[in-house]
Amino acid sequence: MRAIVMREFGGPDVLRLEDVPEPAPRGGHSLVEVTLAGVNYADVHVRGDSYLAPVELPYIPGNEVVGTVDGGRRVVGLTRGGGYAERTLLHRRVTWDVPDDITDEQAIALALQGNSAWHLLFTALRITEGETVVVPAAAGGVGSLAVQLAVHAGAKVVALAGSEAKRKVAAELGAHAVVDSTADDLTERIVAAAGGPVQAALEMTGGATFAATLAAVAPRGRLAAYGFAGGELASVPTRELMERSLTVSGFWLPQLYADRTALPTSMRALFDAVADGRLKPLLGATYALGEAARAHHDLAARTPTGKLALDVAR
Repeated sequence: MRAIVMREFGGPDVLRLEDVPEPAPRGGHSLVEVTLAGVNYADVHVRGDSYLAPVELPYIPGNEVVGTVDGGRRVVGLTRGGGYAERTLLHRRVTWDVPDDITDEQAIALALQGNSAWHLLFTALRITEGETVVVPAAAGGVGSLAVQLAVHAGAKVVALAGSEAKRKVAAELGAHAVVDSTADDLTERIVAAAGGPVQAALEMTGGATFAATLAAVAPRGRLAAYGFAGGELASVPTRELMERSLTVSGFWLPQLYADRTALPTSMRALFDAVADGRLKPLLGATYALGEAARAHHDLAARTPTGKLALDVAR
């Protein structure tokens, strides 16, 4: 089997194709013939040894795949690594049959990023109709889905993006206002776009962007942090939290893997929303399996829009 193997922490050049033994099915697992493997910021963090979970080398990245089991049944599922491969193991608890009216490309956008967007909005933030919510990286995998889900839930969306082209994409997805995420006066721009402080916000950059976003949240508002793509973790000022009665929560999707109802509920809602046209996954570039290093480089440079994937047959 051909797979991407990480030999040491470092730059993209440590990702390369090698022959590795085929995984042996274990209790509760199915062996999947991989069609597409999703590429996520988590994979970049793993390569740089800055992921939330410890990584033992050598390691095969990849936390989501679309493929076939049992001679052709299409499935999409979540892994704890091992996705950048021709074959991998999926636990049945985090594996779902792909409906006939959902394409492989749409399905790969829903497994990790779709579930993350859904639970960030409806489990962590618990947004309600009429509230205003800030969505960062609004042309990216999670952000583009979160914009649409929030709009269809009746929320007003202030979308953040770092380029004019990405801000245009966010507006086309339904965002009520778009803001340059690189602006020095980010707090003021968010508040101006929203017509006042916001009730809810997502945050995935860290550092100064975290602080600027939190400052735009209204008293008794909520912020959910789900990443630090900028490379700098943020410290939460507890005095400010108390003074404004703010709620700041962290979110990491693997904490839901053992939950018997959370992910099945969100996957069913996501499949239904795509099938009836309410949700349109923003599909980005698809790379060959041997181009995983380039996919990581592009993602870290924040140049792509939409969902990135590896086509293992190329």
